Amino acid sequence: MARGEKSSVSSDLESAIDVRTHGLVGQALDQQAFWVLAAALLAAVILSLSTDAFATAQNLFNVTRNFAFVAIVAIGMTAVIITGGIDLSVGSTLCLSAMITAVVLHAGHSVWVGIAAGLAASLAVGLVNGLLIAWVRIPPFVATLGMLSVARSLAMVASQNTMVYQFGPDHDLFVWLGGGSTLGLPNPLLVLLACCVAVGFALRWTRWGARIMAVGGNERAAVLTGLPVKRIKIGIYMLSAFMAGLAGVLEASWLGGVTTNLGQSMELSVIAAAVIGGADLMGGSGTILGAVVGAALIEIIRNSLTLLGISTFWQGAFVGAFIVVAVALDSVRGSRRNAVG
Repeated sequence: MARGEKSSVSSDLESAIDVRTHGLVGQALDQQAFWVLAAALLAAVILSLSTDAFATAQNLFNVTRNFAFVAIVAIGMTAVIITGGIDLSVGSTLCLSAMITAVVLHAGHSVWVGIAAGLAASLAVGLVNGLLIAWVRIPPFVATLGMLSVARSLAMVASQNTMVYQFGPDHDLFVWLGGGSTLGLPNPLLVLLACCVAVGFALRWTRWGARIMAVGGNERAAVLTGLPVKRIKIGIYMLSAFMAGLAGVLEASWLGGVTTNLGQSMELSVIAAAVIGGADLMGGSGTILGAVVGAALIEIIRNSLTLLGISTFWQGAFVGAFIVVAVALDSVRGSRRNAVG
């Protein structure tokens, strides 16, 4: 077993000891995701009491559907941040995937061919990002910032910068995938739950997840112990792009049309969701649950601004403030741990 993986096992052992000595409640209280979830629930309760519109079935349906798009992308972003990287191209990747899917469907192909084409385009973006970062050694910020522009430009080329809203013979089926529901739950939420289970399990219980944590915790040590760091990084950026592409397909389906400004500035909300949920921008820590509850809190705040008649221009201020507070709290908690150690 590589030292990086031994480090992860050691971390798991320390976590298990912490549970035995401090209890499950104490461990939960130490997790940032717990407090974010508590804040989201508190905000929901306050909104339910202050306005009659929030707790309605239709509004709750809309909230859960809308936050699912950001949360799906935040799952991939969290994995990237754990490795110490960042992906600023997710919004453009989402747009490119949605546009390629729409163009292929508009040409008369089946819904599954269209979705496959869109996801393949997103994986290609992730592959290029990974190669530039892992092999060419371009900093993640620079590489993904460049791809942000390239991917959106490709979406414009694919559509001739026009809106695509006719999805061929499978139009109704495609629109149902993102805009419909199953068992009373919006389909995007069900996709999100499936992604949470799959990626969360892999990140927590598999060798792949242990290696990601090892790379984020100490990349140099991971290289020296023989871990395939370059391949791990490429895979992570492909995962991030795939999640963005999947969200793009679902969002295009829900909207019933795709324009080249889809997903613009989405990377801010996605990074915010991951960081608010406890992902460390320096790498080495983060959870899928944290990313999801972070996205939920952001959507609840956005929804509350609308219901309370507050200008949506304040949304960016709230999101930015949450990022600063979340990072500050994590820094304080880390300082206390180092002092105790």
